[in-house]
Amino acid sequence: MSDFFNDFWSYYVAVLSLASILACGLLLWLTARVRATPSADNTTGHVWDEDLREANNPMPRWWMGLFVLTIVFSLGYLVAYPGLGSYQGELGWSTDGEYAKDMATATRELEPVYAAYTAMPADKMAGDSAAMAIGQRLFLNNCAQCHGSDGRGSKGFPNLTDNDWLYGGTPEKISETIHKGRIGVMPPMAAAVGTPDDVKNLANYVLSLSGSPHDSLRAGLGKSKFSACAACHGVAGAGNPALGAPNLSDKVWLHGYGQEAIIAMINTGKTNQMPAQQGRLTDAQIHVLAAYVWSLSPGPLPAR
Repeated sequence: MSDFFNDFWSYYVAVLSLASILACGLLLWLTARVRATPSADNTTGHVWDEDLREANNPMPRWWMGLFVLTIVFSLGYLVAYPGLGSYQGELGWSTDGEYAKDMATATRELEPVYAAYTAMPADKMAGDSAAMAIGQRLFLNNCAQCHGSDGRGSKGFPNLTDNDWLYGGTPEKISETIHKGRIGVMPPMAAAVGTPDDVKNLANYVLSLSGSPHDSLRAGLGKSKFSACAACHGVAGAGNPALGAPNLSDKVWLHGYGQEAIIAMINTGKTNQMPAQQGRLTDAQIHVLAAYVWSLSPGPLPAR
């Protein structure tokens, strides 16, 4: 309850909670005071369905006591735990603290499991079925939401099973990406390229770099405009892993294929983010996960 943007809502929740509990107590008290005038047969005089009569029997004392106990318990709970707006409770309990405690316990319990893999290189782990089973579980729980359960990705989310890596595909680079995350930015380049016709010509030249279907006349006209792109993608369009600039000379298209997709990219640019997992996963977990991700790719063994 610490995300209120002003004090009003904190007071509102606190007053509403207390008023609800006190109203229950008041209702019980008022109900207990009311005494219906009984008839000779100890009924209230109310009749339903011709012969169904309401008896004038008081509520059982155990039920009344239980009702009072729930009210007392509610007040005690609000003193001990969060519930009154931004008040944190005397015990200082919070879901964040409980989660952190559970995660710390789980980390301690798993340390012996990961200890065997801490110093093991990726190529050795790739051949260890137990390590890959752990890596697969980590992948399914933390990466599959974007990259798919098979690691093949989708539009806007890289395929991890090919050999096309924006920042490099060594186990060290993969580990770095998982640790720190990545933010890839392709700025809008239309103003630097020129007219809409120039942008279309450039899009056809980009298509020609990979041998994809294109208009050769427009590609010839767009070649000179590629100088605006060469600073990141290189003169030949082969990309730059240091910048995360994609290779435009292969047939891997992360954000869509074809003239219109490339024109849209030149005109509006694109920002992609891979969230950092450092803090969510331990170094040992990332080490195993990086080896698993590396094993999905058909790339060569890492240098030893």
